[in-house]
Amino acid sequence: MNVLILHGPNLNLLGTRQPEIYGATSLDNINDLLHQFAQNHGLQLRITQSNHEGAIIDAIQEGAYWAQGIVINPGAYTHTSLAIRDAIAAISIPVIEVHLSNIYSREEFRHESLIAPVCLGQICGFGWKSYTLAIQALSDELQEST
Repeated sequence: MNVLILHGPNLNLLGTRQPEIYGATSLDNINDLLHQFAQNHGLQLRITQSNHEGAIIDAIQEGAYWAQGIVINPGAYTHTSLAIRDAIAAISIPVIEVHLSNIYSREEFRHESLIAPVCLGQICGFGWKSYTLAIQALSDELQEST
């Protein structure tokens, strides 16, 4: 199974950006952990990060041709991007939204996700493990549907 992991804006700063909220693990370390997890579960990952909404949309559209599912951390675009929401709604593979922090325990404006309603599910608040929980859930869902 091929899975696309999409990291959104500012996630390239992980490890130094507000570690009290996002943890001290860098994006490179998270990616290494995700590759190890995938290898242990017989999965193939492609991982990309972008600070640009259009590049995220391009990755979603391209991923629909080769991946069986997508795990996306849209960062702040969670609360603002109808374009990313529409890109997810336009493809036929499952998408899971993830966040390192619990967005519902933070500022009020972070409590609404424009992305979640067009996703299979949302996982937040478990730090980098939010990604592995999402990958596992995606794998389980795809195996059950075949």
